[in-house]
Amino acid sequence: MTFIELLALLAIAMVCGSLGQQLVGYSAGGCLISLVVGAFGAYLGLWMANHFGLPVLLPINFGGREFPVLWSILGSALFSIALGLVNAAIRPRRRR
Repeated sequence: MTFIELLALLAIAMVCGSLGQQLVGYSAGGCLISLVVGAFGAYLGLWMANHFGLPVLLPINFGGREFPVLWSILGSALFSIALGLVNAAIRPRRRR
């Protein structure tokens, strides 16, 4: 895998992470956090798809590697839900 292919995959992971966060309505941060959420969402979504025997939908191939776009977005949404719940549990509520 070349450096350009790696950058393209990271950009796709960032977009998928942003879309997943927008689906949920919770954003943990900026571009770097979206990249992490998208990459982790890809692993989470692909693991769930393999676990339940679902096909890989909307794959993008770069350098012989396959990036599951749909499962990355769904995994990012699930990961964003988990981040939002953890953040709500840790952060105390303010009273007005």
